[in-house]
Amino acid sequence: MKFLFLKSLGPLLLFSFAAQAQKTEALFLDAAILKLKHAKQYTMEMASLMPEDKYSFKANPVEMSFGGQLLHIASNMGWLCSSYLSTRQNPFSKEDAKLTNKKDILLALDKTYDFAIDVLQHFDANDLADTVSFFAGPMNKLQIINLLSDHQTHHQGQIIVYLRLNGIKPPDYVGW
Repeated sequence: MKFLFLKSLGPLLLFSFAAQAQKTEALFLDAAILKLKHAKQYTMEMASLMPEDKYSFKANPVEMSFGGQLLHIASNMGWLCSSYLSTRQNPFSKEDAKLTNKKDILLALDKTYDFAIDVLQHFDANDLADTVSFFAGPMNKLQIINLLSDHQTHHQGQIIVYLRLNGIKPPDYVGW
């Protein structure tokens, strides 16, 4: 009798675990979308604070310029989202990578953030465990989303230093 009772619970427990896994995946994706929206707000605020004549500023001769840091953030987001998280066309073009004026860099950054946010909003949470062939070795799509966040945070930290070296107080952090 006990065995039959436990055996009948099997499918129910399996269903319960599967439902919890789907809920966790959706929760992760919702958090990633919110984080990306906040990252956009924060990065765009910092980019707006730097005067146009300082977009070519480098903290060190071997580093990227301030504008170059912003273009690198956009380029990486577009590449990760179009190559690994969707089949959509990357909005960041080779011509965008050559931009030098503030207005055009801000437009390229804005359109690429919007693209990345839209990709995540339409991403199927069931695909998070799918493995992709990445230049550093196989990764799952959850890791790609984490890389998307980590990479831009790394470069946000650099542009904070660039702002401070130019006597500009960065905006308050916009986090999770």
